[in-house]
Amino acid sequence: MAVPAAVARLLEDYSTQRSDLAEDAAKVREVTGKDAPTEARVRAIMLHDEAGVLQAVIPESTILDLDRLNEGVGRNLRALPLAELDELRKRLQWYEVPALPDLTGCEAVIDARLSALDEIFLPSSEEDKYLCMSRRLFEAAMGTVKSMQISVRLPEIAVNHNQPAKDMDQINKAISSFTSLRIQRRLEDTLEMPPLPETAQRIIKLRVDPEAGISELADIVETDPSLSAQVVSWASSSFYAAPGKIRSVHDAIVRVLGFDLVMNLSMGLALGRTLEVPEERGDGFTPYWEQAVWTATLCGALTTAIPKERRPEFGLAYLVGLLHNFGYLVLAHVFPPHFSLIGRYNEANRHVDSENCEQFLLGITREQMGGKLMEMWNMPEEVCVALRYQKNPYFNGDYAVYSALLFVATQLLRKHGIGEGPAQPAPQSIWDDLGLTRERAEDVLQELLSMSEDMKSLADNLADATRS
Repeated sequence: MAVPAAVARLLEDYSTQRSDLAEDAAKVREVTGKDAPTEARVRAIMLHDEAGVLQAVIPESTILDLDRLNEGVGRNLRALPLAELDELRKRLQWYEVPALPDLTGCEAVIDARLSALDEIFLPSSEEDKYLCMSRRLFEAAMGTVKSMQISVRLPEIAVNHNQPAKDMDQINKAISSFTSLRIQRRLEDTLEMPPLPETAQRIIKLRVDPEAGISELADIVETDPSLSAQVVSWASSSFYAAPGKIRSVHDAIVRVLGFDLVMNLSMGLALGRTLEVPEERGDGFTPYWEQAVWTATLCGALTTAIPKERRPEFGLAYLVGLLHNFGYLVLAHVFPPHFSLIGRYNEANRHVDSENCEQFLLGITREQMGGKLMEMWNMPEEVCVALRYQKNPYFNGDYAVYSALLFVATQLLRKHGIGEGPAQPAPQSIWDDLGLTRERAEDVLQELLSMSEDMKSLADNLADATRS
C-alpha cells in the first residue's frame, strides 16, 4: 500500500538530512489493522491548557495517566475539545491525528514504553490503516521530545468482569480510599442511597401478580402526576404516530404503548429520579437520557428480531436498556469530588472503554456499582445481571441473554457515534447465542436511525421529567 503523500515528503526530508536513515525511510510501509500487532500500535492523545496544545504519544494498548503526565511536564493538561480535534483531523486530512509532530506542528511527549519496540505502527490517513516504521526512524521523527512513563497497560488495570462475589469488597475498598476514616461504615450506610421509590416498589409487586392488568398499572401511574404526564406525552409523540388524541394513561397503555412498555418505562423513570444526572458530562459523549432512550429502544427492537425460542421478555429488555448506564449516576453520587477527574480521563482516553479509567482511578466500575445497587433495591434478577455483565460478551450464566443483548445494542450504537467509548466487535458466539446475524441487527438499527429526531425528542421529555 502507498504511503500518504505528506509522510512521503517527510521521509524524503529525513533521508536528505540524515543519510543513515535512508534505508529505514525506504522500508516504511502502510498496512491494514490485521497486520499491525496491537502491542506495537501507538496513538496521539491531543491535550491542551493555557500554554497551548501538546500531543502525548502512547501505546494503543494502554491508557494515558493524565496526572503523571501533568506532574512530569508541570502543566494542567486535559483533552483537546472534540470540535478542535475534528478541525485538526480535517485540516490534516487524516483519520486519526498522526503521531508525528512535524505534521501536527505540536509539542510532543512520548511514552518511555515505546523504546522497547522494534517497529512502531502509527495510525495512517485512513481507517484501519497503519504506517509501519523502525523505532530508530520514529525516534528521529520525534526529535528532541521528552520521553517519560505516562501510560498504564490495560492488563495491569484488571477490570473485574466475571467475579461478582468480589464486588462488595471492591466497592467498600474504593469508598474507603476516598472517604475519611471517621465516616467509613457499612456499604448501605456509606452509599447513603435513597430507598427504592414507592412507585418502583409497586410496579415490582405488580410484575409478579398474575391477576394484575391494565387498570392496576394505570392506577399506579396516575398516583404520580409527573409520571402520568410523561406516559401520556410519550404515547402522543410523533415516534409512535398514534391516531387521534391520547387522553389518559389508560388510553396510552391500550392504544399505543402496551402494558409491558408502560410498566418498564415507569419503573425506569421512577429510578432515574432518585439520582441527579450530573451537569458536567464528557465532551462529545451522548447525554445520559438520550443514550438511555436509544439503548432501550434498540434493545426492544432487537428482541423482536430474535427467534421466539430464545427471545427475552420485551419489557425487561427495554428496561435494561433504559437503566444500562445507571452506574454512571451512582459514581457521580458516591464520588462527587472525583467525578470530574474520571471525566477528564475518559476524554483523554477515548480509545478505551470507560471501565478502564474507572478501575484505574477508583478500583471499581460503574457496571459493578449499578449492578450492586439494583441488587440492594431487589430489582428483577434479569436487570441486575444485565447491568453487571453488559461489558462481558462471554458471560454465560443465568439470564445471560439480557447482558448479551445489551452488549450488542451498545456496541452497535457506538459505531454510529451514540454512547461513550469505542465500539468493540461482538464475538460470533454472542450472535449465535442470540440467534441474530450482524446484518439483521444493523438493519434494525438503521430503521431507528431514520427517526433520530423523534428519539431525541423522547429523550428530552424524559430528561425534563426527571428534573421536575
